Amino acid sequence: MRNRWVGNTFIYMIVFAAVIAVFFTLFSNGESGTETDLTTVLARAENDEISKITVDGDRLVIEQRQNPDQPLVATKEPGTSIFDILQAAGINPAEKGILVEVRRSSGLGSLLGILIQFLPLIFFGVILLFMMRQAQGTNNQALGFGRSRARMFTGNRPTVMFSDVAGVEESKTELQEVVEFLKYPERFLALGAHIPKGVLMVGPPGIGKTLLSRAVAGEAGVPFFSISGSEFVEMFVGVGASRVRDLFEQAKRNSPSIVFVDEIDAVGRHRGAGLGGGHDEREQTLNQILVEMDGFDTSTNVIVIAATNRPDILDPALLRPGRFDRRVVLDLPDINGRVAILGVHSKGKPLAEEVDLERLARQTPGFSGADLANLVNEAAILAARRQKKAVTMDELLESVDRVTMGPERRTRVISQHEKEIVAYHEGGHALVGHLLEHGDPVQKISIISRGMAAGYTKSLPEEDRMFLSRAQLMDRITMALGGRVAEEITYGDAAVTTGASSDLEHVTQTARAMVTRYGMGESLMPRTFGKREEMIFLGREISEQRDYSDKVAEEIDDQVQAIILEAHSTAKRLLTDNYAKLTQIARYLIQHETVEGPTLEELFASDAPPLEASPSGAGGDASASVSDSDAPAVSGDAAPAPASDSDAPSAPSAADSP
Repeated sequence: MRNRWVGNTFIYMIVFAAVIAVFFTLFSNGESGTETDLTTVLARAENDEISKITVDGDRLVIEQRQNPDQPLVATKEPGTSIFDILQAAGINPAEKGILVEVRRSSGLGSLLGILIQFLPLIFFGVILLFMMRQAQGTNNQALGFGRSRARMFTGNRPTVMFSDVAGVEESKTELQEVVEFLKYPERFLALGAHIPKGVLMVGPPGIGKTLLSRAVAGEAGVPFFSISGSEFVEMFVGVGASRVRDLFEQAKRNSPSIVFVDEIDAVGRHRGAGLGGGHDEREQTLNQILVEMDGFDTSTNVIVIAATNRPDILDPALLRPGRFDRRVVLDLPDINGRVAILGVHSKGKPLAEEVDLERLARQTPGFSGADLANLVNEAAILAARRQKKAVTMDELLESVDRVTMGPERRTRVISQHEKEIVAYHEGGHALVGHLLEHGDPVQKISIISRGMAAGYTKSLPEEDRMFLSRAQLMDRITMALGGRVAEEITYGDAAVTTGASSDLEHVTQTARAMVTRYGMGESLMPRTFGKREEMIFLGREISEQRDYSDKVAEEIDDQVQAIILEAHSTAKRLLTDNYAKLTQIARYLIQHETVEGPTLEELFASDAPPLEASPSGAGGDASASVSDSDAPAVSGDAAPAPASDSDAPSAPSAADSP
């Protein structure tokens, strides 16, 4: 790029010089004067009318005695001398008092004169050179179209080490063999051992696959080539294969080295799935990768590390021994891993003394390394916005909600009755979750709008889990229905809102997965229904292929409906029996908007006060347009009590009068 810039600058300088030459040619005529011929000059010299003759090359400037401000300009023949011309005319300059001055042209003037003479040739030469360079640039672009676009990182740059990666200790141990082979290959070769040529890292997004591969290169101190799988594929057949060849040629020239291919599933899908058969661009690229990884040349120390979160769609030839024959699985970090990751990302950030990373790790189950890095960064930004000199626990806990739900929307206009509906909705979630035997402990309830939700209830497991029982899944469904059931009990079936749409979607997905994937249906055999392999058919991606009959489909729907009805009945029973407690929680939320920690525990443990008489408009004025969020929004302005219509059972209270 720099050479091209220098070449273009040189061309522009030549064009500028040509323009300057044209300017001097058109507008630089020396001294101005009246043009005359040489005969007139000699006649005036004979009559003593000339006082001075200035010779500038072949140009004569004559100064008159009578009119010195109006010089005459004449031209002599090239190669002749003014003295010879005057002598031939019988004129002695000394006797006539004529001063003859000869100006010698400077080197710059001579060069400019030569430039002016060759100006047309230079102009056309510059145009021809410019056209040739344009054509050459086009050819270079065409030839460079098949070159690899991999970015090379060498050992002289700041590198990532294993100490910068936390939460994946087993994976680091697995990759330590690759590091030792790149640093001490003779130790393995002496025993006849061969390190795997390819390492496939599998894990969800943000888990640290790219970071871990760079740590391998940093520990080994070898060149690291990074490229994405999508950068191989172009619309022209053969370009991807050419880029693969160029990439491996660069890696071999810099061996030992590491080639990292991110999102390899972009080119490594099952062959034969598309309409192009074995001749389309993606499959040609995959074939070239297979050849480069397991070709005839086996002496090069080039290790390929690839990352994907879809190993199920990779071609079997890519996973066989000799290619990607080692698979490193990266899971979401457990609590110890999250503590270590938080410690890595909090380096260089001033933390207050009360910050407890273990407590923060317990608040973030299911967070990946990228999520935790974003959490710490958001906390630092929040502390800077609050003009603090250190990041406190308040900012870190606030960042947990910001990462999962979004920032608070305190400026959102909400009526008093909408606020009450949200309070009863979230109170229903929290109370059902608290009363269920296998439910996760409720950590926080808020009716402050955050992200797309009008309110939220946060419940976290006491410990990390790898498996969920049927009872735990049922309790999660029951808790998710608690908000909708609280609306039904309080306002009646006719006044329920659309706020529970996301809850119902989650409930339906979980119940269907229990029947079709986990074999937890009552009447169906414990088997799976529907293949979830990705297919390409006429350009459409199908996530599930139906492999059961219409009769089984009806039975699946019946089982899903039975699970949801059972959970709905349980939630309604719990909230009906504890409606006074639900009202107590809702009224506290209306007043304080958020409750968590010890205050929430005291609220659950305290005795609920007797219910007051139903205020006017509690269950009747409940019509409004609401948004599709996690909690409803309805118009009205009264603290409700149980609805009195026949479809909504009244909840008992201490006075037994709702």
